[in-house]
Amino acid sequence: MLLIPKKQKYKKLQKGRSFNKVKPQNNHLIYGQIGLKVLNSVRIKSKQLIAVYNNIKKKIKKKGKVVLTTFPQTPVTKKPTEIRMGKGKGSVNYWASKISAGSVICEISTFYTALAVKILKKIRFKISPKTKLIFRR
Repeated sequence: MLLIPKKQKYKKLQKGRSFNKVKPQNNHLIYGQIGLKVLNSVRIKSKQLIAVYNNIKKKIKKKGKVVLTTFPQTPVTKKPTEIRMGKGKGSVNYWASKISAGSVICEISTFYTALAVKILKKIRFKISPKTKLIFRR
């Protein structure tokens, strides 16, 4: 299961402006009681998001529901090694999602809050940015 968009208007995109200054759109919990909030702006690869999702699903089993609130829709290109400069832009290497500081990556809805907290504390090490656990009031 790879997280890639089905359709894109253009195959390759420019890097774009810095997304550090943009206020997060999803900075509060919508679907669950416990969530993982990113503290600094970063690009997260689709492989990292899949690893987070699969690990949570594996540990929580049927005791709760997991929702990823981000989707990787930015193609990141890279030229092959030992290729001379020029000759156009490189091919798409991986898909990433641009996440601004303060936005929520994933949410868990369950009655077993202690289990969910334990799982999310372990999952924090699977992704590169610093994260923090948030709870619904």
